Amino acid sequence: MRYVIVGAGAVGGAIGGRLAESGRDVVLVARGAHGAALREHGLRLDTPDASLTLRPPVLEGPDGYRPRADDVLVLAVKTQDTVAALDAWAPVAGDVPVVCAQNGVANEDVALRRFPRVYGMCVWLPSQYLSPGRITAPCAPLTGMLHLGAHPGGVDDTARRISADLEASRFLSPVVPDVMRWKYAKLLLNLANAAEAVSGPIEGQPLTDVVAAARAEGIAALNAAGIAFAGEDEQERLRGDRMRVRPVAGAERVGGSSWQSLRRGAGSIETDYLNGEIVLLGRRFGVPTPVNETLRRLAAEFARTGRPAGSLPAAELAALTGVA
Repeated sequence: MRYVIVGAGAVGGAIGGRLAESGRDVVLVARGAHGAALREHGLRLDTPDASLTLRPPVLEGPDGYRPRADDVLVLAVKTQDTVAALDAWAPVAGDVPVVCAQNGVANEDVALRRFPRVYGMCVWLPSQYLSPGRITAPCAPLTGMLHLGAHPGGVDDTARRISADLEASRFLSPVVPDVMRWKYAKLLLNLANAAEAVSGPIEGQPLTDVVAAARAEGIAALNAAGIAFAGEDEQERLRGDRMRVRPVAGAERVGGSSWQSLRRGAGSIETDYLNGEIVLLGRRFGVPTPVNETLRRLAAEFARTGRPAGSLPAAELAALTGVA
């Protein structure tokens, strides 16, 4: 199979890099300074065990792409960029399988409107993209855990083949018939992203209280909607000691994907599809979600105005969310 990684940032770069390292056929898709750095210098993938330079071919977009029968399109852009990416690739990619390697739960249905074969991927993959051409993946011995399944449900041979390639590339990749159950579990964890993005590391009170309140709202909204999600014990049993964050030489300590978006000055942030998903469910099913609405609004304001990541004092965030 040939893996076309649309959005070779933190997640896409780590997945594409590991697949390329294991000898799989990979094409990276990236624009701007990042794409230029990948073309000129290759992909630098820093891990706890090594610093790798990998040189798969790089495209700036669908221009010049020629689909093959064995292609898999791996969508790794942020959710707010999904529609634009799919609209650009659908006219040229035909009916290739599309894997949504993204946070949130909205991408798969968007893809299914444009492609007949869509797969969800629940991404448990701490990774960092702060400078062009360089991705840091701090987990070892496995780089991440990537649940995979057909959307809206089931498993098939394509999912099994993709999983086998990922398992040979330092990932744990269970094939599951209910991949969205895992993605909703990840959504609950991602509710902390906005708090970290605006106020810094989630360490000690009051930030841990804010995150706990956001998660409690999320669980209440999912329960009211009748949406199943995997338990934390299920996740931990699978990960065990095979996937632990470890030091990476020369890498600064940074936050998650939303924090990185603010740090890079991306101008947009995915919290409308994280905290905003809980707000949406709360409004549909009569569950109050004031903490998630405040987090969603603040993160969007930071992205729009260019306010630095982590610059809102934790006590002020707690007061604004009503948790103080």
